[in-house]
Amino acid sequence: MIKKWWHDKVAYQIYPKSFYDSNGDGIGDIPGIISKLNYLQDLGVDIVWLSPCYQSPLADQGYDISDYYNIDPRFGTMEDMERLIAEAKKRNMYILMDLVVNHCSDEHEWFRKACENPDGKYGNFFYLRDKKDGELPTNWRSYFGGPVWEDLPGTDKQYLHVFHKKQPDLNWENPELREEVYKNINWWLDKGLGGFRIDAIINIKKALPFRNYAPDRDDGLCSIHAMLQEAKGIGEFLGEMRDRTFKKYDAFAVGEVFNEKPEEIPDFIGDDGYFSSMFDFNETIFGKSGKGWYDARPVTPDDYKKCCFESQAKVGEFGFLSNIIENHDEPRGVSHYIPEGDCCEESKKMLAALNFMLRGLPFIYQGQELGMENVPFTSIEEVDDISSHDEYKVALEAGLSPEEALKAVSKFSRDNARTPMQWSDEANAGFTTGTPWLKVNPNYTSINAAEQMKNPESVWNFYKKLIALRKDPAYKETIVYGALEPVWEERHNLMAYYRKGEKTLLVVGNYQRETQEIVLPGGHRKVLLNNYGDVAEDNGKIRLYGYQVLIFEM
Repeated sequence: MIKKWWHDKVAYQIYPKSFYDSNGDGIGDIPGIISKLNYLQDLGVDIVWLSPCYQSPLADQGYDISDYYNIDPRFGTMEDMERLIAEAKKRNMYILMDLVVNHCSDEHEWFRKACENPDGKYGNFFYLRDKKDGELPTNWRSYFGGPVWEDLPGTDKQYLHVFHKKQPDLNWENPELREEVYKNINWWLDKGLGGFRIDAIINIKKALPFRNYAPDRDDGLCSIHAMLQEAKGIGEFLGEMRDRTFKKYDAFAVGEVFNEKPEEIPDFIGDDGYFSSMFDFNETIFGKSGKGWYDARPVTPDDYKKCCFESQAKVGEFGFLSNIIENHDEPRGVSHYIPEGDCCEESKKMLAALNFMLRGLPFIYQGQELGMENVPFTSIEEVDDISSHDEYKVALEAGLSPEEALKAVSKFSRDNARTPMQWSDEANAGFTTGTPWLKVNPNYTSINAAEQMKNPESVWNFYKKLIALRKDPAYKETIVYGALEPVWEERHNLMAYYRKGEKTLLVVGNYQRETQEIVLPGGHRKVLLNNYGDVAEDNGKIRLYGYQVLIFEM
């Protein structure tokens, strides 16, 4: 493997709207991020990924971009962004932006021009089809529910949107469109960006010619995944994008890649991959149901272990995964992966260590380092997220009561991760002096950064120790590049693995509240990290406390 500048880094995702509000309008902004760079530096963060802050009508919280060359005034100005890049550089930190190029906003100039002249240059920037009475061009269902086709205003045509109707898909088959995308990427890299997180990228390649698939719900539509499974040739687009943009700047690019075929993984993240890395979503998608969120299965500790080890085995040592517990599209990881009723400081630390010590690049989502939890919703009216509203409707149509539907949606709502960052126990969790755009989780009085930074035994300080261990010259080579070997795989509610390189480390997590016993093969030199005050050891036998995690040097 060719060593790269980003391999030993720790990344942190910021959702700008909810991170820190500098001007009291209730919305987080770029000056707010700048004011918190020292906080991130103190934690040990090197790479900061910002969810979209480009100009946008915010139909899908900024993932509907109306101008790729401008910052939305809600978040600040281009001067603010340039200052953020410069201030990060002073701290040896890199800024990533979100690259959203499967679709743009219906308020983008390209789309407006397509409406004016669908047969002209910009009509070919999108997927347009002639409108037929009572018949859709295809029966695909959008990610947010309903058909993927919408009438093109003022014309006799329809346009394709695999996400929200205000997010028309861009036609990557058109070389003129691709040129515009590459021009914009390079414009940002010239400003000093460290790279990009690449949104929903598998969707850029459609299976041509378009056709219907077997319906999978009573609405007569089929999941968009049916089409994506048939799509061939995405590598031509991704290889061209890499060569025209990221490669020239030695920029970091991490892909949001679902539906990848196992044999394609080296093409995505090998030494000459399309991307530097891609997120591991194996744990994220586990238990999901084609029927909807209401039908999803909970993730057990054994499920979580199996998912992690499957991903590690699939990638081996030829590439780098980006490992996540949560992000802006998922519920809070501690509420999702820790059995109900067992969320506590010990279990949060255990989950952190088991994920952080995997081979790959660790990504922390804002508030994860505090152990922020899902928010209690009392009504669907409190929910902002468009996909949650669609899933609530799906649950009601499946026969659930409003109470049951709300409970099902609350477990998975993207709003769980989007509630304001909990900075302190002051009003609005110290996020804003105004009215926050989304309700603050009421547990901010007990879970907040100010309190945890003072407490040496806090979740925040445990994350800080994990980051310090990853960067420790004595262990860095092993943690970054060492092989990962599972151990005791068949043990119920126990997740353990070796990291083998210059040294041999053993990571062991007791994924339950009851104690369990292990016998260390060959003994250990020292305990590098422990989420309890002591180790119950007797003649080589170790009794693990509930949710205890230990990192040994063997």
